[in-house]
Amino acid sequence: MVKTISSLQNPFIKQLIQLKEKSKLRKQTGLFIIEGKRELSLAIKGNYTIETLYYYADLFSASEAASLEIYGIDIIEITQTVYEKVAHRGTTEGIVAVAKAKNFDLNNLKFKSETPLILVAEAPEKPGNIGALLRTAEAANVDAIIISNPLTDLYNPNIIRSSVGGIFTVPIATGSSEDIITYLKKQNIFIYAATLQDSVEYDSVNYKKATALIVGAESVGLSSIWRDVATAKIRIPMQGKIDSMNVSVAAGILVFEAKRQRKLS
Repeated sequence: MVKTISSLQNPFIKQLIQLKEKSKLRKQTGLFIIEGKRELSLAIKGNYTIETLYYYADLFSASEAASLEIYGIDIIEITQTVYEKVAHRGTTEGIVAVAKAKNFDLNNLKFKSETPLILVAEAPEKPGNIGALLRTAEAANVDAIIISNPLTDLYNPNIIRSSVGGIFTVPIATGSSEDIITYLKKQNIFIYAATLQDSVEYDSVNYKKATALIVGAESVGLSSIWRDVATAKIRIPMQGKIDSMNVSVAAGILVFEAKRQRKLS
């Protein structure tokens, strides 16, 4: 028998709401929430452990829910009132799941290629930008994305939503700029810093060897620690009146240029 919860005062529902809203609780428990069929499917493909699935039967059938029991997921039906309270957005197809967070330690990264292509983002703050960076990394099939000095919990529901589930399928690590630089040097990975100062145009550089592309926030750019250690400093020439672009757009231009060069080799 599938359990049904109809009360907003149920302790499981209270925790679900808090996991949605409170980064501190997500960090303390090592749990976070996933909404939507595609996101849940990608989390399963990304070998995330899904603990519990809450579903609203008018939007997600009992048979669909039962089919997920093979993954060892506890299945719980919830009423419309409960679903509308726990869902972060209204178009999540009737499901909210609780999953275990992964450890984003640098030393957990493993590369299939001897010449990995890595995207590093320094201190991105806006969840939408972080999600877009993850989506870009997924689209380009980079070997990893590393967030330097993260200012936002990566399991923020807005990041998961804006990444369209890319957070679950791209290898991710976080760390301080100093630790990441040490890691990249130890792995013999060239560092290409996107910056205006003393830089060359991005398509004049060879990215066929092990490469880390470093981008900063468009408001402040990269800090000096990255500029000082860069193998080369690169820029995307602006042809209009403004002198910068969204960080995920810039990252996309850089990673796909690297992919283009590698396709030619």
